[in-house]
Amino acid sequence: MSNNNKAHRGLLWTLVILGVIVIDQVTKLLAVKFLKPVDTVPIIRDVLHLTYVTNPGAAFGMLKNNRWVFLVVSTVAIVLLGYYLYTKKNGHPLLCTALAFIVGGGIGNMIDRTLLGYVVDFVDFRLINFAVFNGADSFVCVGCAMMFLWVFLYADKEEEKPKVSASAPVEDDHDADGN
Repeated sequence: MSNNNKAHRGLLWTLVILGVIVIDQVTKLLAVKFLKPVDTVPIIRDVLHLTYVTNPGAAFGMLKNNRWVFLVVSTVAIVLLGYYLYTKKNGHPLLCTALAFIVGGGIGNMIDRTLLGYVVDFVDFRLINFAVFNGADSFVCVGCAMMFLWVFLYADKEEEKPKVSASAPVEDDHDADGN
């Protein structure tokens, strides 16, 4: 793959990450503006509501009052996944999209934790009494599902690909006469 194409793929994954962050932050701002004053708005009564909630911990309220632990763990995970994405930016599109979703979602929630001390959640799926969540959480979960799908469908096939080096000599089974 040419260096120009590699640069374009790196730019693509950067734009995906930025898009996830923008979607997450805009929806959270809308939740603060429109949901905080009214608490909850039923979309489908007792199934799906939009409910303003603040979460000072991790997913499902875990690690409350231990924000610094979660900030450190999240930062390390975001950096490692981001590094892997940019070293594999020419990898399978499903894997790279999954990594970009996870990194973007992680950064979106990290912005809230850093600036506000909590994460704004607003999607309230009441049918199964699920925790209230947000766009960043959704991108992280969808990204994880995509990554698992990639592992089951493609991971072994990518390992089987022969590695061809541009500097390696090409072996030819033919002798000097072309036989």
